[in-house]
Amino acid sequence: MKIALFSDIHANLPALEACFADMEQRQPDQIFCLGDLVGYNIWPNEVIREIRRRGIPTIAGNYDFGIGRAGDDCGCAYKTDEEKANGAVSISYTNQIVGTAERQYLRTLPKHIRVELEMQEQKPISLLLVHGSPRKINEYLFEDREETSLLRILEGANADILCFGHTHKPYHRVLNSGTDTAPHFRHAINIGSVGKPKDGDPRGGYIILELDEHSNLRNENSLRVEFVRFEYDVEKAAQAVEESPLPDAYAMALRVGK
Repeated sequence: MKIALFSDIHANLPALEACFADMEQRQPDQIFCLGDLVGYNIWPNEVIREIRRRGIPTIAGNYDFGIGRAGDDCGCAYKTDEEKANGAVSISYTNQIVGTAERQYLRTLPKHIRVELEMQEQKPISLLLVHGSPRKINEYLFEDREETSLLRILEGANADILCFGHTHKPYHRVLNSGTDTAPHFRHAINIGSVGKPKDGDPRGGYIILELDEHSNLRNENSLRVEFVRFEYDVEKAAQAVEESPLPDAYAMALRVGK
């Protein structure tokens, strides 16, 4: 079984189109979107329509939640006054251009999706899909989070595999919530960003999660996570920003992957 998961498109239609083209070559059995369809670029409506047209199960990102309710707060953790000012321009612009039907769609998105995977285990493997964390839509789960804290989050959510986005920085950590003699391995997977990566690589990214009938929680290597990176027309997306009311800083971020 191959499951494709993608997130954080942020109104970048060229990146989304390239993502789907790459997926079509890989032929996953299921596809899920983990939110933040809008913000920071000029194509929020087109991105929403494309995901709706394909019938992809999707959860709400923090930006989707804000725009869906015509709010002026995206729930983003801006660090400087300049970032806050730029963010205010972005959410105002997105609110101005998003369509009525598209806004309504954003309001319908659930906060999480849980998938019970039936393998040869006595109990199904629980795959939980969230945007930020199981606790909060805009909580950042960075790779350097203390192991006990991250494990507590997975256990509290009853998640054997937790997939999330929001930080735009992909990683995979394996945590043992059992013992050395009776292990129970849990997986925390940040799936990265399609349209606004922040790991220094401007290419878009998503993951393929692969399991088979022998996958189980006693073997930390019994599922495979492939971090896919794909080329897209970054310059087209960056120039669209520069030709819009959006801050030019967002164009430069696309070009350098920051």
